[in-house]
Amino acid sequence: MLNISMRQMRTLLAIQKHGKISAAARAMGLTSPAVTLQLQQLEQELGCQLFLRTKSGAQPTEIGAIETAYRMVNELTSLEETVRAHKGIAAGTIRLGVVSTGKYFAPRVIAAFTAVHPGISMTLVAANRAEIIQKLHDHDIDVALMGRPPTSFKVNATLFGDHPLVFIANPDHPLVGRLDISKEELTEQKFIVRERGSGTRSSLEFFMSDTLEGLRTTPTEMDSNETIKQAVIAGLGIAFISGHTIEQECRAGSLAILDVVETPIRRQWFSIRHASRTSTPALQALDDFLRLRGPSLLPVLSKPYPASPSQF
Repeated sequence: MLNISMRQMRTLLAIQKHGKISAAARAMGLTSPAVTLQLQQLEQELGCQLFLRTKSGAQPTEIGAIETAYRMVNELTSLEETVRAHKGIAAGTIRLGVVSTGKYFAPRVIAAFTAVHPGISMTLVAANRAEIIQKLHDHDIDVALMGRPPTSFKVNATLFGDHPLVFIANPDHPLVGRLDISKEELTEQKFIVRERGSGTRSSLEFFMSDTLEGLRTTPTEMDSNETIKQAVIAGLGIAFISGHTIEQECRAGSLAILDVVETPIRRQWFSIRHASRTSTPALQALDDFLRLRGPSLLPVLSKPYPASPSQF
């Protein structure tokens, strides 16, 4: 029977996360020699090297100890929260990550959830899709709110609401007020788009892929929804964007939704956990809350949806 402590497991995860023993020690409030000793004792117990010491930092070997450490810490966290829940104490911590588009409604979700579960604390990280997927993979967050679930590793996904994608323009744009604008007409427009790899950019390219010539002008790339909205307001072109990012601007009359055929494109929002992340009472409470209350916390567009969700 291996004599391994949870402190050693947490030390292992801290070194993996921060890349260097000195940085892991600072994060844990320990000295570097103390962290080194923990690692040496663990390696001696296992009889193998867990990290390669390089000039750039500590690189995990292929032993698989990192995933085991995650599972052990997750199981202990789940046990602690289950015991507290059994005692009638609703508590826990959830590290929530959202893709850039989600930051427009995530604070609303957190406020409503913590009002129902005041003993559960939440932290929020917003980043682009690739970064959120990486954080989920590395267990730096517990839950991710995003569109298409990642396919590079196993996840558990919970659907909690529709996600409309629309074309927008400055209210003075000639297409505003027109009905049933065709895709062919859009090819003549100047477009402002998100960076390649973003979910919105991929949906736009798929949506326009069946036009004969595609976009006739080179689109201007911008790396944030806020920048794109300001560019459209300034009259620099039209854009394809999440309907959940433009609630305030549409109410204020600074942006208008174009009536393009087959839009809004109806995608969906998911709450996603790494498949190896053990569910806790706090995480289950969030899943249940999103199923029941999630749709009502999302911004609402006045333009009706197509009859069924799109697979774009």
